[in-house]
Amino acid sequence: MRSKTPTHPTRAAPVPEDDDAPLTVAEGAAAEGPHRPELAPPGLEGVAVAETLIGDVRGEEGFYHYRGYNAAELADALSFEQVWHLLIEGSLPTFDQLAEFRARTVELRSLPERVARFLPEIAGGADFVPLNALRTAVSLAADAFGLQPVLDIGPAELRGQALRMTAIVPVLLMALFRAHRGKPMVEPDPDLGYAASFLQMLTGNRPDAPHVRAVEKYLILTMDHGFNASTFTARVIASTGADIGSALVGAIGALSGPLHGGAPSRALQTLDEIGTADRAYAYLRAKVESGERLMGFGHRVYKTDDPRSTLLRAVALEMGGEQAKFAQHVEETALQVLNELKPGRRLYTNVEFYGGVVMNTAGIPREMFTPTFACSRMVGWTAAICEQAAHNRLIRPSAVYVGPQPPLPLPPGYSYG
Repeated sequence: MRSKTPTHPTRAAPVPEDDDAPLTVAEGAAAEGPHRPELAPPGLEGVAVAETLIGDVRGEEGFYHYRGYNAAELADALSFEQVWHLLIEGSLPTFDQLAEFRARTVELRSLPERVARFLPEIAGGADFVPLNALRTAVSLAADAFGLQPVLDIGPAELRGQALRMTAIVPVLLMALFRAHRGKPMVEPDPDLGYAASFLQMLTGNRPDAPHVRAVEKYLILTMDHGFNASTFTARVIASTGADIGSALVGAIGALSGPLHGGAPSRALQTLDEIGTADRAYAYLRAKVESGERLMGFGHRVYKTDDPRSTLLRAVALEMGGEQAKFAQHVEETALQVLNELKPGRRLYTNVEFYGGVVMNTAGIPREMFTPTFACSRMVGWTAAICEQAAHNRLIRPSAVYVGPQPPLPLPPGYSYG
């Protein structure tokens, strides 16, 4: 689907008043000298860099959508495949379209033999990190599929490659995970949908329906979320005309940072460290007073409840278990502490907090939390890559130089050596 050509110049918006990020040296120097580009705020805060038809995040309202549909409502009511079709094809599928889409994506789960042969080697070693291994496997698969530069193929072919890469990623991930543990790969069951197959390939057993539905809701909620770091990375790489595999490898690399995709397991670690309900207040107060980050709390965009966390809280409590109740107690206590120590600071649980509880309860190991996130975000990444390629312009921003005034003379006597 083609994005519209921007009709207005992109300009840097002012940093929100509640943003406590320190100013940089470059900001102070931005106004000096002729012909300097306007310097954006740190982290591109508040800067719009493109127009998109895929979705939007409205942080002040606690709302985000996929192509106009409330994303939380989609997750609560529809299947992974229905929302996948919406994002990559541009519309919710009819009954016949859904059947065809499911059949097509099931066929795309097959691994090339030369890729499957190398997965145990990638997964070997005591220092196995699933997300890093997945990044390597995606690069290998992209090469095996012979993916061409996005500017050399048409929209239909690119969407086909997008479906293939999204379908193959959970197969790669679970094969790597099991190979590291000396277990054989579990072939994806063609009778199972994306979420059920995901869990089946992990354990080798037919998953419980409540666990499938809980994980499916999490996967839908995390498919896309505006121009986040990994999505923007994918679009930058795609804007060079590179193949879709290269863009996805770059996106996975961006996701590996703990400030982007690495928080679900860290949020559970916080619950582990607190241990019991009676220790929550003292632990959280000490954390806030020392200025440490509360993993699972706060979001760069949301200044009210994260709608993903709101739905996942309900999902976690519906699944049952002591961890969900304990997480709710910790959440309520953290908000109490923040209200006492930082009144007016709008800080709420984010998707990682209850996302970790849901995945843990469904039997997904903690080291697989971020790779699971990557599997769902493949949908958003590939949709963004297709949109970028449909109306491409190389993304090439400027920088404001703040070093010594050029040109500098060479030191006396300095010569070729």
